[in-house]
Amino acid sequence: MQTKNTPWTSPSLAEKSRDLTGRKIWTGKTIADYAAEARSENPDRPVIVADGRTHTISDLIDRATALARGLMELGLKPGDTISLQLPNWIEAAEIDLAAVMGGFVMNPIVSIYRGFELRSILNDCRSRLIFSPGIYRTTDHLEVLREIREAVPGLDHVVPVRSPGSAGPGYEDIITLGRASNATLQAAHPDDVKQIVYTSGTTGHAKGVIWTHNQARRTLANSEAAFGLKPGATFLIGTPVGHVSGLSYGIDNCFYLGTQTILMERWDADDAVKLIDSLGAQVMVGATPFLAGLLEAAERAGSTLPSLEVFFCGGAAVPPDLIRRANRVFRNCRTFRVFGSTECPMITQGCPEDPELSATTDGRIYDYEVKVVDDAGRIVAPGLDGEILARGPAMFMGYTDPVATAEAFDDEGFFRTGDIGRVTADGVLTVTGRKKDLIIRGGENLSPKEIEDALHTHPDIREVAITSMPHARLGEGVYAFIIPASERRPDQGALAEHLRSMGLAAQKWPERIEYVDDLPRTPSGKVQKHILRARIVEDFARQAGGQG
Repeated sequence: MQTKNTPWTSPSLAEKSRDLTGRKIWTGKTIADYAAEARSENPDRPVIVADGRTHTISDLIDRATALARGLMELGLKPGDTISLQLPNWIEAAEIDLAAVMGGFVMNPIVSIYRGFELRSILNDCRSRLIFSPGIYRTTDHLEVLREIREAVPGLDHVVPVRSPGSAGPGYEDIITLGRASNATLQAAHPDDVKQIVYTSGTTGHAKGVIWTHNQARRTLANSEAAFGLKPGATFLIGTPVGHVSGLSYGIDNCFYLGTQTILMERWDADDAVKLIDSLGAQVMVGATPFLAGLLEAAERAGSTLPSLEVFFCGGAAVPPDLIRRANRVFRNCRTFRVFGSTECPMITQGCPEDPELSATTDGRIYDYEVKVVDDAGRIVAPGLDGEILARGPAMFMGYTDPVATAEAFDDEGFFRTGDIGRVTADGVLTVTGRKKDLIIRGGENLSPKEIEDALHTHPDIREVAITSMPHARLGEGVYAFIIPASERRPDQGALAEHLRSMGLAAQKWPERIEYVDDLPRTPSGKVQKHILRARIVEDFARQAGGQG
């Protein structure tokens, strides 16, 4: 039970070697160690289905070993950073495993990033090599890299993947080089840096988040224990492998926990329904757009997705009605909300045992210490709103920028998530907003999420993003971006009446609304509200200038 002056803890982390369940906090193994053990037990164990083919543990180890040796022949050394910006291809799994075998640091990059972001990321993580898909869909990624090459002096190699005819050694060339090599691999130690992942940038510039091998595994082990996942459980992964959840649950999980993955090259909800039903996928992880799209596709196909057992949804605001609807439609599935960040993944593991808590809260705190504080840093009583701070064994080491790291933690080593929420006395957490998303209207703090949840119950609204707008008298007002669910477009008055009927005070009613086809998002599906806010400010400034 939490008292007023102590953080809520679950479980206690006072003992460094084990938690309260008796589990070792660190196993002292990397994915390379687990892969070798799996191969010795069953060399033909299926691991990943990609490109219509099943890849076994022996397939992955053989090619990853050759790739690691090939990279050494190119001059890479343990501790060097290698980047990848690839679709959800099997090569991503081979690179991930090869990096551990050779002691390299992985830097996954989401596929939507272009020159500006790439230049910043590659310089920041000191990448020596990047794997690129060449021309993929409408972008020539190699050309993008050629344009920034001089601005990234430490980048020695650009390696084309599935790009025949490209200049320089390609992916398969390096594997061939490695097969002929006798180089001795110097595998990573579990306490070494495994990967540098860049934040999705919902509040501004991306930051490099550093994880060790031990920390990366801990998150997955928590989910395994919390959800009752068994070795061999099949995950369907549509989230990009350049994003932390796609890489962790789609690839690392196969080695750490012995799961299997169906890797979708790109997300398509109708294809996802077919794959789940034909291959018997049991687990999915994804942000709100993935769940909403899967639900709509399943209803179109008349399927209840009977094999699906778990869908944990996070990374973006999740309307309660979406969870309720999914739990009605998916016959055997527990669908629930979770909360975490790139820095502190999976602070909660949902409330899968309680359908209503699954819909209305972000779940029970698991393996983290959490405290909720006011603006002065004082812990608030259970049930009151404040900023959420967390620490635990799955938490990141820090940022690549030491200054950003120092600013991110309080004096007790708790990470400032920047999210606003409340925790009940028995450890159930609910996020009510983002600290920088708060709308301060006439000195009163308004939660955008509260307004969004209310508007999501309107039958003519598919999705809504609430953000602040300049207000000459009150400082800030309420602006609504709406993706419609029908041909009807309720006006401001109709939406105000809807909110009034739900009991929301008048100051929370949108003062301006704008209907849009989509919203700017990160690869994980988060709405990038800083982009919306910047656009609103520009529009208001332009209008003010025109009036002058």
